[in-house]
Amino acid sequence: MPVHNADIGAIFEEIADLLEIEGANPFRIRAYRNAARILSVLPQDARVLLKKGDDLTRLPGIGDNLAAKIVEIIATGSCSLLQRLHKELPPAVTELLHIPGLGPKRVRALYHDLDVQTMEQLYRAARDGRIRALPGFGEKSELNILQAVEAHVSQARRFKLATAAQYAESLTGFLQKIAGVSQVTVAGSFRRMRETVGDLDILVTASEPGVVMQHFATCDEVADVLSAGSTRASVVLKCGLQVDMRVVAETSYGAALHYFTGSKAHNIAIRRIGQRLGLKVNEYGVFRADARIAGETEESVYRAVGLPYIQPELREDRGEIEAARAGQLPQLVELADLRGDLHAHTKATDGQDSLRDMARTAQALGLEYLAITEHSRHLTVAHGLDPLRLLRQCDEIDQLNAELSGITLLKGIEVDILEDGSLDLPDEVLGRLDLVVGAVHSKFDLSRAQQTERILRAMEHPHFTLLAHPTGRLIEQRAPYDVDMLRVIREAKHRGCFLELNAHPERLDLLDTYCQMAKDEGVLVSINSDAHSSLDFANLRFGVGQARRGWLEKRDVLNTSPLAELLTLIKRTM
Repeated sequence: MPVHNADIGAIFEEIADLLEIEGANPFRIRAYRNAARILSVLPQDARVLLKKGDDLTRLPGIGDNLAAKIVEIIATGSCSLLQRLHKELPPAVTELLHIPGLGPKRVRALYHDLDVQTMEQLYRAARDGRIRALPGFGEKSELNILQAVEAHVSQARRFKLATAAQYAESLTGFLQKIAGVSQVTVAGSFRRMRETVGDLDILVTASEPGVVMQHFATCDEVADVLSAGSTRASVVLKCGLQVDMRVVAETSYGAALHYFTGSKAHNIAIRRIGQRLGLKVNEYGVFRADARIAGETEESVYRAVGLPYIQPELREDRGEIEAARAGQLPQLVELADLRGDLHAHTKATDGQDSLRDMARTAQALGLEYLAITEHSRHLTVAHGLDPLRLLRQCDEIDQLNAELSGITLLKGIEVDILEDGSLDLPDEVLGRLDLVVGAVHSKFDLSRAQQTERILRAMEHPHFTLLAHPTGRLIEQRAPYDVDMLRVIREAKHRGCFLELNAHPERLDLLDTYCQMAKDEGVLVSINSDAHSSLDFANLRFGVGQARRGWLEKRDVLNTSPLAELLTLIKRTM
């Protein structure tokens, strides 16, 4: 069975959970969590690196012990340490960690004091009033747990876009190798670049559908076949992701692609337009009476109802049809449009690579400039820079720029926005930089008014350039902090500063709706990798996908500007 980075990361995360429930050494636990986080967003497949003979200890955060476990997992699909921990603890106990507010310490208390091992036992303990008596819980915590368990049971599991991409790309490669297959496309919310994906819809054209169905159902990644027919199959992968595949006729491929890409609201709107024109639009084509008049391509489907082609990322019934009718569809930004990256870290703080390595990789990817923006001193967990270390790095950047050709490193900082809205470093230091990226890394629970005023005060600072990951959310881990984003965007417009779209797969922050808001207000957005290693630049594609969902064009994105133009724009904020 192919083992993906997400599979390895999931095993390491479970090991960390079980170790923490057992009360193991915090540094050991953190090592597994860091490795899980790094692997979950690593663009290169660890098994491919291993096959090529690469040294896995060169990956960020991976030492000899973890590298050996990665080799073991790739070879066997499991890990002996995890198996041992499962024998020591109930296998279902880690599921309790999926409940908001239940960290490993609380789960440990529930397990040891109330013998709570499963979600059902947790629900009963909360319902019966037994949790409130435990130290550190109380009646309110018990009610929150009860409500959270009910919500958890009713929710279908979703996968982050970058995680789903690992399986989508693997399955696409598998299907393309089958004899007679001519086209393979992953449709659905994945094609629309949604932040999370509930399942994968794969469309295939092939000369022998039966052969494709047979290969698909027996693929090593498949754990369970839910249904299998002559042209359709539904399976669940070993990771828990459901995949629905359909083999369709060439003449219907465009119509099926349109139908299964969605969204449902967009498709309903298109069908209604067709009905008004006396047409029937479905997954098999566009029909006038019994005659098929379109369907081989998506373009033909849209053309049949009097519209130009609408890009998949726009298909959410949020004005794209009206824009298409008016000839005002955006020319969406593309990855190739990016000229640089304005948020990256090196091993000077919590990054993994040197200045030179980051510059060389960025240049190899076609970027013309790269801003080095280490954390500031307030973020001690990331070994943030104090003024002396930052100025020393500025000198190093100047020296390296004198040697480099074809790429320019910009001097920056990701400076903490403190609770009162002040910045974490003095003006005389910030004034030495090319740009200042402000970020909220603490006090996420402030009220809407307090959080908004905090950010607005920071943006008033004379050296403020760019607001990093503006809502602070981590997908499915931490909700966005409460902030009046329209006021923030309008202040950015007034102040002449910019907003970041952080492309890290766990962030994808700005939200797509806020991207549209920024566009409407005339505020430029910078699509940044927040790279902590040279491998992380590959995540820019997810940021571009989010920008496209937010209707952003090349002209709406700050770092599509050539260097000279960029420097002019950012100097206006300094």
